[in-house]
Amino acid sequence: MDLVIRDARVVDGTGGPSYRADVGITDGRITEIRREGDGPRPSAARTLDADGLALSPGFVDMHAHSDLALLRDPDHSAKAAQGVTLEVLGQDGLSYAPADDRTLAEVRRTIAGWNGDGGDIDFDWRTVGGYLDRLDRNFGGQGIAVNAAYLIPQGTVRMLAVGWDDRPATGAELDRMRGLVAQGMAEGAVGMSSGLTYTPGMYADDAELTELCRVVAAHGGYYCPHHRSYGAGALAAYEEMVRLTRRAGCALHLAHATMNFGVNEGKAPELLTLLDEALAAGADISLDTYPYTPGCTTLVAVLPSWAGEGGPESVLARLADEVTAERIRHHLEVVGSDGCHGVPIEWDTIEISGAGSPELAGYVGRTVAESARLRGEEPWTTARRLLVEDRLGTTILQHVGHEENVRQIMRHRVHTGGSDGILQGDKPHPRAYGTFPHYLGHYARELGILSLEECVAHLTSRPAARLRLADRGYVREGYRADLVLFDPDTVAAGSTFDEPRTLPVGIPHVLIDGRFVVQDGRRTSELAGRAVRGTGPTAV
Repeated sequence: MDLVIRDARVVDGTGGPSYRADVGITDGRITEIRREGDGPRPSAARTLDADGLALSPGFVDMHAHSDLALLRDPDHSAKAAQGVTLEVLGQDGLSYAPADDRTLAEVRRTIAGWNGDGGDIDFDWRTVGGYLDRLDRNFGGQGIAVNAAYLIPQGTVRMLAVGWDDRPATGAELDRMRGLVAQGMAEGAVGMSSGLTYTPGMYADDAELTELCRVVAAHGGYYCPHHRSYGAGALAAYEEMVRLTRRAGCALHLAHATMNFGVNEGKAPELLTLLDEALAAGADISLDTYPYTPGCTTLVAVLPSWAGEGGPESVLARLADEVTAERIRHHLEVVGSDGCHGVPIEWDTIEISGAGSPELAGYVGRTVAESARLRGEEPWTTARRLLVEDRLGTTILQHVGHEENVRQIMRHRVHTGGSDGILQGDKPHPRAYGTFPHYLGHYARELGILSLEECVAHLTSRPAARLRLADRGYVREGYRADLVLFDPDTVAAGSTFDEPRTLPVGIPHVLIDGRFVVQDGRRTSELAGRAVRGTGPTAV
């Protein structure tokens, strides 16, 4: 064998009791697991003493925004140092494939706050297959830092077929969208995402989404919606997604499933009852969450949907017009914008986390309300200035979550982990660098919300099952050696809201396909990651 990991506490991903064993690896796969006392110990060219360490499958980030980060950053310690060995990209209905020249320029502008404007990237693909191929041949053919799967972004698909109009798709446009989704699935996507509070994807009605989900289901994929409201209409929005996917016969994975804003304090049990009833009736549902209360998005995302019709330049034109800008303010502050989940905005909960323009760096780390007080002006005036001067690139933290809701949802049997980590900005959300060790250290070890074994299952085998991965998600013979070694007594997120890019502690080793991407707590030069393509009912 190439490597034997000796005397590890194996937390195998099943959720069952851990056990002490030696684990042997050959050619990137687990070839022997010898429990303590079960005969002669395996030997190998190389051994690693894991006494005192837990050995688990690699963690799967079910909601990642590393679509360009993996192409520009060979190190990518934000995820590799957490023990993440696979990320799911193409989230929230907006990403870079499929695209043509027009939509690529538009989507780059639209999600610059998530991924940067991409000026440092050679966008030499236009299809889902082309993007996945690019991941594999990146950095001179070496690959990428961690493995990546891809969801077809429904908003980008609508951008291609319909544009930015708030109207139903015509029959011909719907046919084109069906074809684009079918092509993307055939080329290796694992499902489809939506951002139903983001333009233009939010302009799709249920009938349109149902038709696209039928295509996804026919290819063995799943639908991953950021649904229409996490605020005033949250329960109705969850119910809509369950109903829609059941009608389409499509598996459902609820993105960053939470109950936010004051209207939903203490309402997690209502969501879980809704899901339990659907599961009992035969629905195929899973969800992901991050273990923090604040959310993170772009400032432009909170505007009402009508303000986004026509695309980024139309938004800027509306903001420049005094009458229209006042109408936007009224919807935000009085009515409750659909972009802000139907809840009137509270500017003291909106913290600026990043600005594309260096001249606006002084706003970062302050709420809009605080910046407005310092400037002696109304909050909307400050927000409007940021949107215009930053060309819609400003990112925000929304401090609107509830800790008890977070804890109750993470206990559910279909829960998985997703960072929703935006890596851009001067002060990003700490979840980008800390989600997985925060689950293990704070919620499992310190609070006991989950046992260590349960917590690992939530982060490994459950997401692998949703992705239909035949050889990942467990420590088992024959499985890929995507593995994490961590100290269960010390593992913790280093990232905080004040220092969000601090790496975790207590995770000394991470392997992908048997290759050390983190060794002795340091990122190696290995680029062991590849595109993980869906292949219908199963994937490899």
